[in-house]
Amino acid sequence: MSAGRTVNSSSQHWGTPKKYVDVIRRFFDGAIDLDPCSNQYSIVNANLEYHLPYQDGLRESWNYSRIFVNPPYGADRERGTTIKHWLYRCADAHWRYSSEVVALVPVATNTRHWKQYVWGRATAIAFLYDTRLKFLVNGNDGGKGAPMSCAIVYWGKQYRKFHDLFIQYGAVVDIRNLHQQSIGPLKEIPQLSLMEQLS
Repeated sequence: MSAGRTVNSSSQHWGTPKKYVDVIRRFFDGAIDLDPCSNQYSIVNANLEYHLPYQDGLRESWNYSRIFVNPPYGADRERGTTIKHWLYRCADAHWRYSSEVVALVPVATNTRHWKQYVWGRATAIAFLYDTRLKFLVNGNDGGKGAPMSCAIVYWGKQYRKFHDLFIQYGAVVDIRNLHQQSIGPLKEIPQLSLMEQLS
């Protein structure tokens, strides 16, 4: 993330604010099976956590029922990955394993990765009311506000439950009508392997 949330940062670990962890946990009936981009200060407490930068959550298994993703928003220059790779894994986990996936990401509706992996693939988006969402820094409140709007994107089959829980945090938009639609200049929704995505 441009506010310092890069994978390579060794001085600060960025985390999801408690109010969002709480509602995501309620959405998943109290248990999050996988957090693929966690850190030592995370308050998500998923059953399985891949800790950045020591574990590469993009290359590990996502074959879990309930997944929460708060990915690094910036580029990992060492691995050659960006947020598009995390969004790909979100969409792919839902498509491949029928996983229920919730991701906290920056709003970037005109980007290629949103056109490929959010529009036409996700179920719903909660555009958060927070003008500058404040991430936890090393597990503590008081971090700088994000310089962009953020959203919670959902890939799954429980739209009504997602709407009812997240409407208090943002404008919830049902995008199921866009499934399998070509968005913008893209001719088709690509079905690329992870290794192709990471190349």
